[in-house]
Amino acid sequence: MFIQILRVFAVFCTAVIIGKIISKIKLPSILGWLIAGIVFGPYLAEIVTLEIMDATWYKILIKIFECFAGVMIGREIIFKKIAKSGKQILGITFVQSVGTFLFVSLVFALVFLYQDIPVYLAFVFGGIALATAPAPALSIVNEYHTNGPVTKTLIPLAAIDDVIGVIIFFSVISTVTAVHGGTSTSALSVIGLVCLPFIIGISVGVLAAMVMRRVKNSRIGLILLILFLGLSVLAGLLIDIYLYHAFSLNYLLIGMAFSATLVNLVDEAQLEKVLHLYQPVLSLSLIMVIINLGMPLDYRLIAGAGLFTAVYILSRAAGKIGGAYLGGKLTKAERTVTKYLGLTLLPHSGVSLVFTGIAATSLYAIDPTLSEIVQGTIVAAAIINEIIAVITAKYAFKWAGELKES
Repeated sequence: MFIQILRVFAVFCTAVIIGKIISKIKLPSILGWLIAGIVFGPYLAEIVTLEIMDATWYKILIKIFECFAGVMIGREIIFKKIAKSGKQILGITFVQSVGTFLFVSLVFALVFLYQDIPVYLAFVFGGIALATAPAPALSIVNEYHTNGPVTKTLIPLAAIDDVIGVIIFFSVISTVTAVHGGTSTSALSVIGLVCLPFIIGISVGVLAAMVMRRVKNSRIGLILLILFLGLSVLAGLLIDIYLYHAFSLNYLLIGMAFSATLVNLVDEAQLEKVLHLYQPVLSLSLIMVIINLGMPLDYRLIAGAGLFTAVYILSRAAGKIGGAYLGGKLTKAERTVTKYLGLTLLPHSGVSLVFTGIAATSLYAIDPTLSEIVQGTIVAAAIINEIIAVITAKYAFKWAGELKES
């Protein structure tokens, strides 16, 4: 285990160096972290092997970093500040999420009709496609200190989008497996996956606020912040182990709910000092989350990428960009939000790979061929899309006038 930890640490250090090199040519550091994950992961250099990634200690470590990274989303959700735009953000999120699901499903339904493949598989692709991986775009926000309407819309949208994604995907996969003889996911299980991260984060956040309001020293506040975040992770792990028997909960949402509760209950000036000290922890967490996004991406699948991969990338991009544009128009959002928000929503690999694994397992019991189609298409698309999407997201912030590049 010690050697395994050293391997992970070596990849982390290398990723930081590659990120700095990438940033010198005016590209986001995240691109370097992602490349490091792919190159040093189990499908190329094998510094971090599948055995390591399957190890319980590694999975727990990543869940900790995901929760700690979620603080970045929650700290921007100050209710009195977003009260005016709350309905607008909900409207944009709903339109682009559902719009992406419907558009990708429709495109694949037409393709599958022509290819004589069961049309219900199109809805599985649609359910996977609507998910957005918030960490890549948020790491750009963190690196370049972006600020403006697009940034302020993206951060809360990232959390809501995940919730809608979970509801639609599990509804689709449960319906498909129930109708075609597989094992469907119960409604109670889906409700738990959606609600439990918020229940955990809010509950621990209230406890943390009660204690931290009494503390004036920022360093002690930082220690308490990390301890209560650790308590949030522990609560999530206990539920995962004893209720779901797998790492099923979204720990990014746990961290988000925790920090959103905190910023609304603790004095803003006092908490800002603590969060300033927390910045190195946040940066470390984001790097590890992005490296882990790259690890499962098998570069060899690029060679086998074909029609389905191209259709998936293009239809998903059209759904996200078009949905965000339509949502912005319907809710009368600012011009920059309408034009550029969709371009920041293209990163995809984290949540999509989780959904893909669940879908592949469920479909295998129905038809192994369908399982292979989903896995091959999504993983190949994730590699190609993620590299393009990271660059696109940076330029979206730049075109929106929100990028502070040194």
